[in-house]
Amino acid sequence: MDIENSVALVTGANRGLGRAFAQRLLDRGARKVYATARRPETIDLPGVEALALDVTDPAAVRDVARAASDVTLLVNNAGITTGADLVTGSLDAVRHELETNLFGSLATIRELAPALAANGGGAIVNVLSAMSWFGVKGANAYHLSKAAGWAMTNGVRLELAEQGTLVTAVHLGLADTDMSAGWAVDKISPTALADAALDGVEAGSTEVLADQWSRDIKSWVQLLPEERDAQVVRGLAAMTGA
Repeated sequence: MDIENSVALVTGANRGLGRAFAQRLLDRGARKVYATARRPETIDLPGVEALALDVTDPAAVRDVARAASDVTLLVNNAGITTGADLVTGSLDAVRHELETNLFGSLATIRELAPALAANGGGAIVNVLSAMSWFGVKGANAYHLSKAAGWAMTNGVRLELAEQGTLVTAVHLGLADTDMSAGWAVDKISPTALADAALDGVEAGSTEVLADQWSRDIKSWVQLLPEERDAQVVRGLAAMTGA
């Protein structure tokens, strides 16, 4: 699909990747951009239509779907990380990541899929992570949510194929946002990530590997778990200079 003249809805658009998506959609000629956040007053981009949305609130998701019935492109970007592990971390934190990163995106898709169908099919972008494919101590709840998000994306792609909706999974290592501020490593810029994703939509791609880290990790998926873990450790050491 063409980005120009599209009607896009971006979740988590008040900062970081979501803000970059909204800005690049405007720059690339989108006819309308719905920018959503839990606190819409924090959205500072001129030219967007700000909407209140907490993706974990079913009523809020339904309200946004009604307000954005002309949507042709959904960007599921809203997400969190709590730093929780699976065995020793807070189970509430694990659930919170799943509710936001997995079920929040799925709820938004379920509510907006009929509008996408009515408007010609359109496209969905799910912002995932290289951590769809590997875990690390201190972030395994995030790994779980992104791995589940990848599986959800693949399932949704099959279910929405008949209505002509492109579903694109976007994977990245680290972007230069508040979420990754503690990592002194090379990071993709939010603008570069947004452009890679939107280029993928225009090309009809079902998967976008936005940086070298995500490409490397994807190439290791076929390895035995212990081999993959060793590759990840070496990769992280190279990235951080450790």
